[in-house]
Amino acid sequence: MRIAVAELKQETNSFVPFTTTVKTFEDQYLYRGDEILTAFGGARLEVPGALDALHAAGAEIVPLLATMAMASGTVERASFEILLGEILERLAAAGPVDGVYLALHGAMILEDEPDAEAEIVRRVRAVLPSGTPITVSLDLHGHITAAMIQPDVAYIGYREFPHIDMYETGYRTAQLLVDWVNGKVKPVMALAKKHMVVSPDSARTTAAPLADIVAEGRAMEARGEVLHVSLFPVQPWIDTPDLGFAALVCGTDPAKTQAAADRLAQMAWDRRAEFEPTITPLDEIIRIGLSSPGLTVASDSGDTPSGGAAADSTAVLAALLRAGADRADRISICTICDAEAAAQAAKAGAGATVTLAVGHKRSGLGDPLTVTGKVKVISDGAYILTGDGARGMVGEMGLTVVLAIGSIRLNLRSIPHFEWDLGIHHSVGLDPAGAALVFVRSPAHFRVSYTPIAARIFLADTPGPTCANMRRIPFTKVTRPLYPLDLVNV
Repeated sequence: MRIAVAELKQETNSFVPFTTTVKTFEDQYLYRGDEILTAFGGARLEVPGALDALHAAGAEIVPLLATMAMASGTVERASFEILLGEILERLAAAGPVDGVYLALHGAMILEDEPDAEAEIVRRVRAVLPSGTPITVSLDLHGHITAAMIQPDVAYIGYREFPHIDMYETGYRTAQLLVDWVNGKVKPVMALAKKHMVVSPDSARTTAAPLADIVAEGRAMEARGEVLHVSLFPVQPWIDTPDLGFAALVCGTDPAKTQAAADRLAQMAWDRRAEFEPTITPLDEIIRIGLSSPGLTVASDSGDTPSGGAAADSTAVLAALLRAGADRADRISICTICDAEAAAQAAKAGAGATVTLAVGHKRSGLGDPLTVTGKVKVISDGAYILTGDGARGMVGEMGLTVVLAIGSIRLNLRSIPHFEWDLGIHHSVGLDPAGAALVFVRSPAHFRVSYTPIAARIFLADTPGPTCANMRRIPFTKVTRPLYPLDLVNV
């Protein structure tokens, strides 16, 4: 069999003042044609998982294009057309294929289209003969819509959050395609939604209430009622109609598949109050961290790049300075993404003392903070992720400088990137395990790497476009009523 493979993945945040372009994708990776077959190395991501499944099945792989952008603002239509256009051109030029595997995110919003994934699938289908099967892997935070449910298309989402099964999801999705092409299954999809949004940290599959709903989904699969259950607590920082929790089920019997989706969505709705996050004031976290033994880790929940923020807020650094963390006997570590300040510090050179205005250059959501510190390390910002999840992926922080502001270590980088992994600090000579405080710009995934070394973990109540308090998100386009913004009893 001949199977085409493509990836076009981005998670949009509707509340940031910048857009996503081709360069945003290129800053992470953009692979074309046969380059896809080897470019990922040992990274445990969806495309490598799919490739392994297809190799195991003896399929001829037709690689088209694979690219991912960090979560960011709305995707510019022109950039989208360049990338999707190349996928479609390569697919049309490839000759007959028996199926297509797509790696998408599920929450991409275009300037003029709130449902990018539905458009991608529709336009890929238009290039193919009727009846050609397509399987699509999705992030668990995808915004799933009725328009995505199209003929000859099946979806499978990540099972885990924190995201530790991206490779397995790609493998599972490609294996479904192989079985479909071989006539072993004829999938049908069923969708059920509830208009509710929850803080990502409260929607971990390792903790109740979501863990209990996941367990029921796995039991449905084990009983043979359905093929695959995917739950989508959704990325909440997108402003679009029909936003909410989705249960998307793949099965073979339409009635059983829809009944499973309806039951799982209702379970989430019935336990909606249990998704309330525990958020701690920033100053309280710093007080605890500076006065307690062991490592205190906190999520800078309001400004997380994996949720689409610029990662340039100075809220944490300013609070550390107010609390005297620069005079403490143990170090505190935080990050800011500021290419201009990083370049100025690097130009001064290692060992130099510099005064910089840092932060808010890209977001424009506040004023830069002027700090004076010593340049400790200058790096190109490249590192390999080693924690569970995207292990083996190359992280790109761009030009990165470690600035010592007394006992504070500011990891000052140029490109926003996942702060899931200890590698962002190890790669520039910082040891989080020995610190008093580490602030991480990640809603929840950071727990995978930091739980083994942390004495305590908090979700900080910090400002920004990825705030953990759902009631503070300035929605204007969502379907109302929407829980917890509105009290709903139905």
